[in-house]
Amino acid sequence: MRQVMLLAFATVLCAADLDLIQPDQAVKELPVALFIHVGFPVLYRSVHIPNSVYAGPGSTAEGLADLRKAVAGLPKSREIVLYCGCCPFDKCPNIRPAFAALREMGFTHVKAMMLPTNLKTDWIDKAYPTDKRASGQ
Repeated sequence: MRQVMLLAFATVLCAADLDLIQPDQAVKELPVALFIHVGFPVLYRSVHIPNSVYAGPGSTAEGLADLRKAVAGLPKSREIVLYCGCCPFDKCPNIRPAFAALREMGFTHVKAMMLPTNLKTDWIDKAYPTDKRASGQ
């Protein structure tokens, strides 16, 4: 029981370090922010946010290297919204490492989209814009 409580506390602390954006706010950012999918390729290939860039899973060294390539040359003040949606946000293995990597690179306007359940429930089922065509995959 104590381990479960410690894990829950650690999850809250990790979320507190992130600058979060809700889906209803994120949809308003579509015209200005760079949306980067940091989840698994099967999810991105099936459906993704329009004009988003696929950078690979943030939980892998290769995915983080792809993320660094995706933002190379961008101004550090660029508005960036990271999203995954593979699972409930508090269990997502991809968002936190990707967020940390961008912050370490000096990006100052990075947000993580809070998808409490997953991309389908919290974005697609709410009829927010999607692109079902695989871009660059």
